[in-house]
Amino acid sequence: MGMFDALSISSTGMSAERLRMDVIAENLANAETTRTPQGGPYQRQEVVLEQAGPSFGQVLGGVRVAGIVSDASPPRRVYDPGHPDADKQGYVTLPNVNPVNEMVDLITAQRGYEANVTAMSAAKQMFTKTLDVLR
Repeated sequence: MGMFDALSISSTGMSAERLRMDVIAENLANAETTRTPQGGPYQRQEVVLEQAGPSFGQVLGGVRVAGIVSDASPPRRVYDPGHPDADKQGYVTLPNVNPVNEMVDLITAQRGYEANVTAMSAAKQMFTKTLDVLR
């Protein structure tokens, strides 16, 4: 393992967790969106992560985003006959976004980001101590 591999791996994790937080924020912002340009309610998005292959000279590669996919779970139907998007029976089709689950996912992504920051800080401290020993 090279000297800067720990920093590189932590930075890939930080980037991935940041994207997860952005997608979760988008899900929360659209939790009540009943109409999209594609038609129908907003569909919840999820970030798919995978192990990144090592780059030149590295033993480990970190993590990378494989893609952002739509959640296939069905939308919610709520009885609200006064809503402008209600059907003939008075039901409104709402996005498949559960704010409680999104907040739990947001906390998990935040903790993952913090763990990568801590690992990066520890690696920097080890580099500093190593340089101090070599002086």
